[in-house]
Amino acid sequence: MKLADLVQSERHLVLQVVQPALLGLMDGSVATLAPLFAAAELTGQPHSAFLVGMAAALGAGISMGLAEAVSDDGKLSGRGHPLLRGGVTGLATFLGGTFHTLPFLIPQIRLALLLASMVVVVELLAIAWIRYRYMKSSLWSTVIQVLGGGLIVFFVGLTLGRFGG
Repeated sequence: MKLADLVQSERHLVLQVVQPALLGLMDGSVATLAPLFAAAELTGQPHSAFLVGMAAALGAGISMGLAEAVSDDGKLSGRGHPLLRGGVTGLATFLGGTFHTLPFLIPQIRLALLLASMVVVVELLAIAWIRYRYMKSSLWSTVIQVLGGGLIVFFVGLTLGRFGG
């Protein structure tokens, strides 16, 4: 395989799979934080927080998948088939919102909050690494951007949950 073919192949992978997956992971990991942590703080009930988190992850996954699928037919941009991109984005969004929701299956709210917070940090670092690896972003600026944005949303959720309680 020629170098030009390898470059073109990686470009297609980035445009058609990595970028839609990254978009979904970022949205799922960040957008679901506020409702999940607000519900946990507001109710003090891990099961309620789990249900809110799963609803947010499923809703966000469906919404993002549909939005990506109908936003671009792929012909003009070269981003590939819209159903593939939509499926990748939707699934990644759902997964991004699910991982930090799972600790709320633990019946102790403080332990669930602690573990979920740790999962969020791992998710955000993974997103930063993917951006660094495939989008050729500076590692440190990417880590700061992703962690900074995630922490802002995280604290919004906690704060609103505490005000409501």
